[in-house]
Amino acid sequence: MTSSQPSALPEQPVAAVSRPPWVVDTFRGLAILEVVAHHATGLGLRYLDAGSALHTALLVANRLLHFAVPAFLFMAALLLTRSLLRAPDWRRYWQRRATRGAWPYFLWSGLYMLWYVVLGQRPQETLSDPQKVQFYLLYGKASYHLYFLLVAVQAYVLIPLLLPLARARLSLWTAMGVGVILQLAVYFLNFSVLKWTYPGSVVLWYTLPLVLGAAVAARSEEFPAWFRRYRWWLTALLLLAAGAYLPLATAAMQGQPVSNLAYNLSTWLFTSLCTLVIYGVCLAWKERAVQLRNLVAWFGLVSLQVYLLHPALLQLAELWWPPAGNGWQRTSAALLSGYLALVISALLGHLLLRSAPLSRFLFGR
Repeated sequence: MTSSQPSALPEQPVAAVSRPPWVVDTFRGLAILEVVAHHATGLGLRYLDAGSALHTALLVANRLLHFAVPAFLFMAALLLTRSLLRAPDWRRYWQRRATRGAWPYFLWSGLYMLWYVVLGQRPQETLSDPQKVQFYLLYGKASYHLYFLLVAVQAYVLIPLLLPLARARLSLWTAMGVGVILQLAVYFLNFSVLKWTYPGSVVLWYTLPLVLGAAVAARSEEFPAWFRRYRWWLTALLLLAAGAYLPLATAAMQGQPVSNLAYNLSTWLFTSLCTLVIYGVCLAWKERAVQLRNLVAWFGLVSLQVYLLHPALLQLAELWWPPAGNGWQRTSAALLSGYLALVISALLGHLLLRSAPLSRFLFGR
């Protein structure tokens, strides 16, 4: 496969990108829809008999809906790298990363620590146990979904280190190859030396999507044409990656032994290729299905709010109306709970946006 040649003047700053304002929100909207669907299908799996047709179908959907964290990190790397390449303002960068990243992470970690005690799922002593609190904060374990915010905070520190790679303006195929090599280096370093307890809570576990985000940032103006040229190649590679990833992912979920390297490599390739394809589709999403696009972007505008709020709503739904009945009824109840959690959290997010001080306090924006 061929690719465009790097610019002869890689040191030149990246020009402002003429990008429709809805592209980022549409991308984030698709990602947050995936998050809620992933969690709703996970809820349904707990109430279905393993091995049944419904359980298998829901398991496949759950594993395919597993690209949101790499997608959000890709977008963060793209937007922040592009901004730093144009006109770096380091004081503003670190201030915004503290208020928009670190503050929401610590605040919502504390809120969810309290939430689990209120629900009776953790003893009250965990709130005053320094070791428990340290564990929750260091690994993003205050709630099952908060590890992403911890990884995002780490990503804000790593992204400036990717600027030399962005300034080199590698072709996107080359950047993908470099990203895979670096990702494998992280894997083997962790396997032999670092031995992280929870690698998913460490930003280096997402090196490939971050490298791709930085590379796309350096070639933002060229990306739409590049995607049009190679979209079928990317789609074919995505299908191949999905074919390798899905059997391993479903087997791992069922407790069967799988190759750790094969599973992680296929996961990185599948999620990163999925991210690139979705971003390309969002850029091309213009006149067709405009109302649907605007609806997706409406969710994307409050993606952080939905991310933080919907797990509590899902937990309440399961507590008050646990899925019951036959398999179809249980599946429908789980999916309905996910739909209601999505809509209610999005409505709350938009409502809170109208109160700027409260929104900044709760979400940093």
